[in-house]
Amino acid sequence: MTDATSSLCDFFLHLDRLKTVIRKNYIGSGERKENSAEHSWHLAMACWALAEALDEDFDMEQLLKLALVHDIGEIGAGDTFLYSAQRDQAAARERDSIADTAAHTGNPISNLMTLWEEQETGHSKETRLIKVVDRLLPFLLNLANEGGAWPENGIHKDQVLAMQQFIEDEQPEIFQWMQEQIEQAVSKGWLRS
Repeated sequence: MTDATSSLCDFFLHLDRLKTVIRKNYIGSGERKENSAEHSWHLAMACWALAEALDEDFDMEQLLKLALVHDIGEIGAGDTFLYSAQRDQAAARERDSIADTAAHTGNPISNLMTLWEEQETGHSKETRLIKVVDRLLPFLLNLANEGGAWPENGIHKDQVLAMQQFIEDEQPEIFQWMQEQIEQAVSKGWLRS
């Protein structure tokens, strides 16, 4: 095996560490919490499907690349719960981690850091779609699990609405549906009012 192949395989194993980052949300069946690699795959597939459903002119290659790299910073930084008080510090920790991943000797993706920065701070329609789907998927998992992480963490309706509010401008139909689901979650006791 050549040194280049060994380095590339070592990079693959580095990326595999994303599977060890456990999130607060449960998978749809509710039997266990999801990991960040599963979430990243789910996000990429959901972005692809929603982009097709919206019938807009998305750069699909860019959309999928951005979706796949969006949580790689969690390899070193861990996952930060959406409703965490430390949420505002997460980007800096993830940026440091993604810099380490980008500098890995086996990394052949020359624009990995640029892609991560774009999904984190960009304003393209691809980036905006990722942000919508990144909030929608955990929301759906909580609904599928009778509140899932919401009751475990004492989450209130106003917290959920505040974190989803930007979706109203991006995808009003999705936001309206989410508002209806939030009201049902409150009535079922899954969310505090």
